[in-house]
Amino acid sequence: MKLNDAVFGLLLVILGGGLIVGVQGYPKIPGQPVGPALFPGLIAAGLCVCGVLLIAKGLRQRAGQPWLVWDDWVRSRRHVAALLVLLGSVVFYIAVSDKLGFLLTATLILAANFLVLRVRPLPAVAVAVIAALLVHFAFYKLLRVPLPWGVLQGVAW
Repeated sequence: MKLNDAVFGLLLVILGGGLIVGVQGYPKIPGQPVGPALFPGLIAAGLCVCGVLLIAKGLRQRAGQPWLVWDDWVRSRRHVAALLVLLGSVVFYIAVSDKLGFLLTATLILAANFLVLRVRPLPAVAVAVIAALLVHFAFYKLLRVPLPWGVLQGVAW
């Protein structure tokens, strides 16, 4: 999918403008010519400038190019289904991970994504279980990120 540059330029200008408004509330340091808002403000101004340049480029190209060009995968039911499963996985994780737990939720999500991408069922489930265990170990034990146990609270290690 290709969007006209003016669309991304507008998004950058909105983001930069929001940042400029946000940094106005940063506290001033008495006796200092610069404060904590200087660098975020400069980055926000740069985003606005780049956004305006992208808008100008996109409007110049608008005569010979549509606002949106779809890629061939959009016509493929399999690819659209894979995208929907991927997006649904994020919503599913947010909705059930606290109750079900990270390990079960991640395993279900990975297995669903593997299956929609036509991985054979046995390897899909095996890799999903192993990957969920490895990710859980890395985040829970090594990085000390508290992941929800859910229904597996009784076997938490």
